[in-house]
Amino acid sequence: MESQSLSTQSTLRPDTERWLLFLFLLSLAILNPWVRGDGVGYYAFARAPLIEHNFNFEQDYVSANTGIREARLDEHGRPKEIFRTRTGHLDNHFTVGPAMLWTPFLLLAHGGVLIARALGAQVPADGFSAPYRLAMAVGTAFWGFLGLLLSFRLARQYVEDVWAFLATISIWWASSLPVYMYFNPSWSHAHSAFAVSLFVFYWHRTREQRTLRQWLFLALIAGLMLNVYYANAMLLMVLVVEALRDYRAALRGRAGAPVLQLIIRHFLFAVVVLLCLLPTFVTRYIVYGSPFESGYGAVTNWAWRSPHFLAVLFSSEHGLFSWTPLLLLATVGLVLFKFSEPRVGTPLLAAALAFYIFIACYPDWAGISSFGNRFFVSLTPLFILGLSVFLQRVSRLFRSQRAAVATVSLALALFVVWNAEFMFQWGAHLIPPRGRISWSVMIRNQFQTVPRQIAVHLNDYLFHRHDLMRQIEDRDIDQLKKQSEP
Repeated sequence: MESQSLSTQSTLRPDTERWLLFLFLLSLAILNPWVRGDGVGYYAFARAPLIEHNFNFEQDYVSANTGIREARLDEHGRPKEIFRTRTGHLDNHFTVGPAMLWTPFLLLAHGGVLIARALGAQVPADGFSAPYRLAMAVGTAFWGFLGLLLSFRLARQYVEDVWAFLATISIWWASSLPVYMYFNPSWSHAHSAFAVSLFVFYWHRTREQRTLRQWLFLALIAGLMLNVYYANAMLLMVLVVEALRDYRAALRGRAGAPVLQLIIRHFLFAVVVLLCLLPTFVTRYIVYGSPFESGYGAVTNWAWRSPHFLAVLFSSEHGLFSWTPLLLLATVGLVLFKFSEPRVGTPLLAAALAFYIFIACYPDWAGISSFGNRFFVSLTPLFILGLSVFLQRVSRLFRSQRAAVATVSLALALFVVWNAEFMFQWGAHLIPPRGRISWSVMIRNQFQTVPRQIAVHLNDYLFHRHDLMRQIEDRDIDQLKKQSEP
């Protein structure tokens, strides 16, 4: 009853969503439209079919950032044969989902470029020129923001608007999300945050009495979510927990759908999800010769018997809580939510735990070059909900809401500033982007080096971004060479 009244009250207060939109539009000034690292593979699945009408990724290799080119091209500037698959295609094990979400933006950019060229402009229609990269970056930011908006709308159904709003802003800027929403927009994580947010939002909206049509639409969303990022399969745990509850109720003769109807709907859901995965299966078949070849290596090599449970959370090598501490409070809130709203909180907490176990078993659990543990950006809607609940619980310790909002806002602002400075260190290579970092160096930088340098670098980022990105790439190459030295 409380959540329903909060939901009704929230629909009468749209100002918070307008503020979120306003902040998003302001944030577009920091978009960094470059294709780098893993983003080369993700973007290739959009560019090659659009421009070359095939899956020949040679130009993507050749036009990649220096680190990728040096690793994958020979002395003649041609892709090394070791990177060719048995079908003759160049290796590209990255998912196709981000390309699907970029396509509307890239089509608009391509149409605009073709029109401009017809009018005499010299802009290349190759998928690499500025209009394409800008369209890609805007698309990433758009989907990331839409995920935040859906997460906010979910959270406000259980807490007051102010706590949902503050939680959304805080996770937006005090987690790993801004790195992959703005600085590295060619990677998949902002798209993943959107797809998971859409799945969780629609699952929650239809959880009480889901019609067959709604089951099929939920399957379409789940298919998109898996096309974007394979690890998102762990979010299907919400349906597993829900199904166990429903089958138990049906077998005990309680109100609800009969067992046969449940089986049929779950079967149709699985079939539609598999059909929605055709883009993944087809691209895997073209590139690798098998629809079931992921390109990531055998799962038998994963750490199933010795998962990296503590390291994933607390390691100096991109630990989730050690790098982005606000997420610890969000996780506490998610646990509290499980006890206050078990029918919703239990499936969500189970999905978060399944995702955590999955990443802890993954060989590259630290994300190699990663700000924080970038894999957990997928759980953005769960973190926003959890932090919202945590903040509302904390607010009860104050005598007035005004005092609570002021104190909580100040604390959250400190988390955001800390995260911004940490991101600056990572982006400027004041700390190694790969491997373990020194906490003493990092903390000294936070209080001494970053305050001195951040204003100059921010000016360069806003007005001389191309040169700054080249410098960052050069520093990255130097650090890679030093790490490879015996």
